[in-house]
Amino acid sequence: MSAAGRDGIGDFIQPTSAGVLAAVVGFASAFTIVLQGLAAAGATPLQAASGLMALCVVKGLLGIQMGWSSRLPISIAWSTPGAALLIATGVPAGGFPAAVGGFLVAAGLIILAGLWPMFGRSVGRIPMGLASAMLAGVLFDLCLAPVRSMQALPWLTLPILLTWALMLRFARLYAVPVSVLVTFALIGWSTPLPDLAAAWPRPEMIVPVFSLETAISIGVPLFIVTMASQNIPGLAVLRGNGYHPETGPIFIVTGMGSAVAALFGGQAMNLAAITAALCAGPEAHPDPNKRYRATVAAAATYIVLGLGASYAAAFIAAAPPRLIQAVAGLALLPSLASALAGALTTETERLPVILTFTVAASGIGFFGIGPAFWGLIAGGALMLVLHRAS
Repeated sequence: MSAAGRDGIGDFIQPTSAGVLAAVVGFASAFTIVLQGLAAAGATPLQAASGLMALCVVKGLLGIQMGWSSRLPISIAWSTPGAALLIATGVPAGGFPAAVGGFLVAAGLIILAGLWPMFGRSVGRIPMGLASAMLAGVLFDLCLAPVRSMQALPWLTLPILLTWALMLRFARLYAVPVSVLVTFALIGWSTPLPDLAAAWPRPEMIVPVFSLETAISIGVPLFIVTMASQNIPGLAVLRGNGYHPETGPIFIVTGMGSAVAALFGGQAMNLAAITAALCAGPEAHPDPNKRYRATVAAAATYIVLGLGASYAAAFIAAAPPRLIQAVAGLALLPSLASALAGALTTETERLPVILTFTVAASGIGFFGIGPAFWGLIAGGALMLVLHRAS
């Protein structure tokens, strides 16, 4: 009798339900950030919808393939910090095609990290405090959005904030998804909406434009935040649950997937960090050898959700920007808290870390290159000076 025949129905229901939950929570918590990031980089609503759909479908296909082939609960996600980086960076010279060129540079660097172990180890030697401070600087202004929305639209923002706070108290995992639902209900009540029936899913290929400016201002920071804030924590989640996959093949596959998604407008893919715990932990199945089924179920759910990307984009495009920014800011608060905690861990690095954070949060770039890159350079330079002085 096959393994499937020996399994009880609970061996399928538990991991499947955990996987579906992980996908729904992951999508609902961050899709507004992805759409905002792509729009901030110059994407039209159709291009943003195409990018979101590409990310969902490609990471779904990769998740199914990696789960079945490795029998490990390897969860693939989009780079939420990368989307936040795009919001902070803005439209590059050359518009969205130039941003897509930056996405492809980041994808190439991820592949290189998998093919060339020495390069991957070198990236891993970037002080975590500096990488975390750069991410915190990128996120800081975005996390002020709920306060700004409260000033501009108090009666619409207050229910969202109260919902978020109450869900944090009683059902933390659902705080952002339920807040998104409340936001959508308020938008539907207060805003004329477009004809959603006309928003059919449609991939749109973007011809990339490459330039040194976007490679440095988008490609390199996108690669660093993806590695530092997604891939490294994602590996930690797997190892914490007793799984020790080879990192090289994972980086190669996610880098190639990122390249494919980039051609249709998606920014980057990586190991899941937060929702990965739902699929790799005992909640997915008591038997560690059967938890990979949860990641396969999550991947299949992402494909289904991706087919509705055009509807989500049309809805977001018609909504008051302040409200969308507010719920996105709430979704990013845990990432900001984690980044700040990681940045300030080592006392001897705090001045370089604060300099990195300050420059990255300033919103000021030079020579067409965004502040995230300059924050990392400034903090790294000060760290070298202080290290040599000591």
